[in-house]
Amino acid sequence: MSNATTQTSPLPASPLIFAIALVFSVLVVALGARISGVGTTHLDYTHPAATRDLKFEDAAGGAVLVKDAASGQQIGEIVPGNDGFVRAVMRTLARERLAAGGAKTTPFTLTRWENGRLTIADPTTGQKIELVGFGASNEEAFAKFLPLGSKAP
Repeated sequence: MSNATTQTSPLPASPLIFAIALVFSVLVVALGARISGVGTTHLDYTHPAATRDLKFEDAAGGAVLVKDAASGQQIGEIVPGNDGFVRAVMRTLARERLAAGGAKTTPFTLTRWENGRLTIADPTTGQKIELVGFGASNEEAFAKFLPLGSKAP
């Protein structure tokens, strides 16, 4: 008698082939959608309804002063414990700016677009944050820094 052992495949061939074909098909469809733009959303940022360049300066007691960059006029104050969303967004933008080697003195641009969307942008890094995705109350926390009479359409 011989001690021949039979080798068995741990997986049957047909399910393995099906799985590979499925993964390949998904990759092809995703690549096709990416190239053609099918299923993507493009927001129109061509017509600003209102805009203001803002500077944020640290003040005593942990407060942050919000100033109109053109006039230097103070238009708001963020005290500790309030407006945490504004603090978090601006801290993120400032950290990205410093990492890119940008100057602290360059103002940020707050814009309400014709479609009603509100964005805060850093012209130094080109980063733009669309604020509508964070909820109406968080969007309003920034909207109060726009010039008077520039409500959403």
